This record gives sequence, C-alpha cells and structure tokens, in this order.
Amino acid sequence: MGRSLELLPERGTDVRGVRILPPPHARRRGDRGVETRTIRKEEGVKEIRYDLLGTAFVEERIDYTGFELRSHFIRERTGIATDGLIAFIGGCRVEGGALVDLEDSEAGDYIAAERMLHFIGEHFAVGAREGNLRLRLLVAIAGELIGGDAAGTAAERRGDDLFVEGRKLSVAISTVSAVSSLMHFGINIDPAGAPVKAVGLDELGIDPERFARSVLERYGEECRSIETALRKVRGVD
Repeated sequence: MGRSLELLPERGTDVRGVRILPPPHARRRGDRGVETRTIRKEEGVKEIRYDLLGTAFVEERIDYTGFELRSHFIRERTGIATDGLIAFIGGCRVEGGALVDLEDSEAGDYIAAERMLHFIGEHFAVGAREGNLRLRLLVAIAGELIGGDAAGTAAERRGDDLFVEGRKLSVAISTVSAVSSLMHFGINIDPAGAPVKAVGLDELGIDPERFARSVLERYGEECRSIETALRKVRGVD
C-alpha cells in the first residue's frame, strides 16, 4: 500500500506510539491523512480498542442521598474513566438542598425508600437535552426487561418514571455538571417510607442484582450501537 510506520519517542514504558504515514506521493505540506495508534514492543503493531462506555455493578451497599450525583463519582468508586453507568443497592433519602428537581425542592418534597436499586450514569461533553434522552432510554430498557420477566409484569413508562398498576416503581433525574451530563435512576426494591403509593422489585418477584446486570448490559449495547451508527453514515447535501 506504500505506507510506512514512524515510531514516536519512548516515554519510559513498554508502550510506544506509532504514526502510519501516507504513501510518499500522497504526502504534502499540511497533510492530515495521518492515523495514530498504539503498539507494545513485544506484540508488534496492534490497534487498541477504546471502549466509550464502562459499566459495573458495585456489590457494597451505598445509601443514596443525592450527593452521589456528581462528576467522577463513578471513577471514584470503580476506576471507570470513560462515560459510565453503574448500579448498586442501598437505601434512599433525598431532601432539601440535595434535591435536583426544583419543583420538588420548592414544594418541600422528599424522596425515600427502604431499599432501592440505584443507577448512576455520566456522559462527558453531553448537554442537558441529550442527557435527558439518555435517561429515558435507560428507563425504557428497564421497563422492557420488567415486562419480559417470567411473571409478565406490565410496567408503564410516563416520561422518566415507571409505574405498575398505578403505583410508582421508580424515581429519576438528569442534570449537568461543568464537564458532563449526569443521571440517577432508582428502582424500588422495598418501597417502605416512600411518600407516594409505591411498589418494589421484591413484590414483583424480580431479583435486583440479576435485573441490574441485565439493564447494564442492554444500556451498554445501545450506547455502543449509537456510536457505531454515527460512524457508518455519510453526510448529504
């Protein structure tokens, strides 16, 4: 193909950069046709796949207070340094200044449940509108999986909330930080203490951890599919 490799300077590790240069006849001043990849000296030239989304189920109990909805919380807990979605189980009590929803805060409302399955997501360089759409995608996935369980439970989605026979199954919110969009999606396991009529996964006979892992997998697949779709189309006039 007429291309050549140029090894970049070593940086004190076993990883070196390599530039793949265009054929000589294609090179010209200001040429932008240069690909950048990563190689390991003992492996030869190898393209490294960079995953845009990390997911994890955190096995330790974490009680959600609202202050967990912050930039890099996922990185602090799991080491995931890309966009991420994590799940964990714990209690829930959000009130006062920790409420992100202005209507709830102004009305003096609160969010509570004895046990919830919590999802926290972070997408970098994403605005409020796309963040809210991604939250609704997550909620829709959860609703589909609940409807596909052995009991055939019918979960109704209203915006970013799920209901079963008129009782509230979940809470959700999305917001933005200086560097990212953030979302919290909480599904009742034991809704004791909730300020509204509510239902939980225990009553529905759904195992929270198994369900969480299914949601994480599906959301990851959807996000990767979006990235693939963006990169396989051409522009039109």
